[in-house]
Amino acid sequence: MTHPDTDLDVYLHDADRIEALRADVRAGLSASPKWLPPKYFYDARGSELFEEITRLPEYYPTRAEREILTDHAATVARVTGAKTLVELGSGSSEKTRLLLDALRDHGTLGSFVPLDVSAAALHDAVGALRADYPDLHVRGVVADFVNHLEVLPDTGSRLVAFLGGTIGNFTPAERSPFLTTLRAQLSVGEWFLLGADLVKDPAVLVPAYDDAQGVTAEFNRNVLRVLNRELDADFDVDAFTHVALWDARREWIEMRLRAERSMTVHLRALDLTVPFAEGEELRTEVSAKFRRDGLTAELAAAGFTVRHWWTDAGSRFAVALATAS
Repeated sequence: MTHPDTDLDVYLHDADRIEALRADVRAGLSASPKWLPPKYFYDARGSELFEEITRLPEYYPTRAEREILTDHAATVARVTGAKTLVELGSGSSEKTRLLLDALRDHGTLGSFVPLDVSAAALHDAVGALRADYPDLHVRGVVADFVNHLEVLPDTGSRLVAFLGGTIGNFTPAERSPFLTTLRAQLSVGEWFLLGADLVKDPAVLVPAYDDAQGVTAEFNRNVLRVLNRELDADFDVDAFTHVALWDARREWIEMRLRAERSMTVHLRALDLTVPFAEGEELRTEVSAKFRRDGLTAELAAAGFTVRHWWTDAGSRFAVALATAS
């Protein structure tokens, strides 16, 4: 379905989003321990807070990935010769402009397909991109990259970009089917560009998720405001404390919300009552960190061959360029 006033193909509607929210929240808050998926951070306020996080001194991933793309976008363009760039979870598509510029300068790029769950964000991004790249065909796709990979346009000679370290929000059990499904949508020889945060000293990792200014804490608690608004819940947002922990065994950061007192929360839209004990924690995000051998093996198991592996000068973050084999 095409959006009436832009080149947006809409596969995820508000009703679908609410249905998924209801199902996820019911499952997560009924579990032990309790959890919520991180995608519900990103309402308008959550997206603003995340943009603020990316500019914090402690939050290195955005700067490190930008450094890599600045240094190697021209190589990506030369190696792939892609005619179509597809970006999963594009948001504002800001970093992607480094790839767009390189592919345009290389002379192969004809179209850009940003995919995101937010029609509003895509509407704004597509408008800005059309103004800045008048010769480029830009077609936004409103979809969930977990459930709608089959809707990616098959234009041939594609480069699919999945940046920002978002792959870390999947557990290993979730990454495997995601990567396998993505590979199934690509022809042999098409390309996948993946940004991944690397395992490093927890003294660097943890502050990136627990900054001194408290922006990440506000971002974390914002998910409760989303539930209050969308599901007629009565979370006392200020009664929850932000927690960021490094799990050395799983090699991931966990963000949690800790109840500072015992309470009972009602989600009237779900007819659900949820007790919290004092000190009980609700997991809101997993952010896995990677090692080169492990991620290369995961990609290989899904049918991708890594051709290039680049890191920033501090070896904090990596961008892998892989081909569908």
